[in-house]
Amino acid sequence: MSDLKIESVHVIVTQPHKSRHVVVKVVTNQPGLYGLGCATFTQRWRAVETAVTDYLGPLVVGRDAHDIDDLWRLMHVSGYWRSGPVLNNAVSGIDMALWDIKGKVAGLPCYQLWGGKCRPGAVVYTHAGANDVRETADSVRSHMAKGFTHIRCQLGGYQGLNGLTSMKADGAKGGAYYMPQEKLRRIPALFEFLRSDLGDEVELLHDVHERLAPSDAVQLAKALEPYRLFFLEDILAPEDVAWFENIRKVCATPLAMGELFSNPVEYTPLITDRLIDFIRCHVSTIGGITPALKLAHLCETCGVRTAWHGPGDVSPVGMAANVHLDVASRAFGIQEWALRTQQEIDMFDGYPELKPPYVYPNDRPGLGIEIDEELAKKHPPTNDNPTWTEARTVDGAMGRP
Repeated sequence: MSDLKIESVHVIVTQPHKSRHVVVKVVTNQPGLYGLGCATFTQRWRAVETAVTDYLGPLVVGRDAHDIDDLWRLMHVSGYWRSGPVLNNAVSGIDMALWDIKGKVAGLPCYQLWGGKCRPGAVVYTHAGANDVRETADSVRSHMAKGFTHIRCQLGGYQGLNGLTSMKADGAKGGAYYMPQEKLRRIPALFEFLRSDLGDEVELLHDVHERLAPSDAVQLAKALEPYRLFFLEDILAPEDVAWFENIRKVCATPLAMGELFSNPVEYTPLITDRLIDFIRCHVSTIGGITPALKLAHLCETCGVRTAWHGPGDVSPVGMAANVHLDVASRAFGIQEWALRTQQEIDMFDGYPELKPPYVYPNDRPGLGIEIDEELAKKHPPTNDNPTWTEARTVDGAMGRP
């Protein structure tokens, strides 16, 4: 199909559950041929919508939809300043939609465009947690009973328990309070209990969510080593990545990092120096499928594995893209999997099929997923600021969420 031009670009924003989903629809000049892509930056969705509608959409209309890499580069540099999360998500929405179109033109699922399947399905991990170690173990056990073999375990969520009850300073502002040092006490004890209670067959994970000082991060990674985590996630903030070398020197706890990175180049030294074991990449925030494919190839060369970000604030379109990448990549490690409501599944026909511990893409052309636009309109998005990102330590100082 030589005459394939982009005719229009539309943004669909919907909120079928807690998170606002931003989906970009790229329409071509061929009757009935269009693609869908994820541009979900749920906390700043209006900014992404504006970037697509006012800037990138008009930029690509009339251009050849075949030229994905060229269009990605054009969108990436057209505003001169680049690699921020707003514009990268806008780029991603169009980039994913173009891959969806290319698969439809070829009559093939996207994973076939990237070399075919390395595996029929992708192993997933899901989330467990409570405010007590025994309740957390029960939560893990309930997921194991459903067939999950890899489970992330949290105690008191990202916030922990002490921040809820500790004495705050006079005049403390509102916010989600937490005590960083609590993790040094409670988290090793949690995993000691989980291992003794659940045994060695289940794979356990934990997300620090960047809430530790670097020296404390080194201590925690070392303290968790005896409990053989599948990985320890975001133990450092992006600003503190130089400390990964310190962690590597003292322990072998597998490390996952990167959901807050927006420039793909941020991963490069961590991958090439083998300072992490998994990249935790929010695919739309680095600009979509095109840079994700390149990162996956770099990971394969260096023995690092992928663990694409997959919480509820990745749209179902984005999750479909993740699964296509998972089954086609030799670098695949694990896929995070948030459990969806029936309302979300009804809105997005073709959502990957979950059969724990695996998730499977369908064999439809492209990304294999559609959105019911009429149903999406019935669930308009809110536009409030999140409260959990106003994370404060117990003395009232702003921390990191």
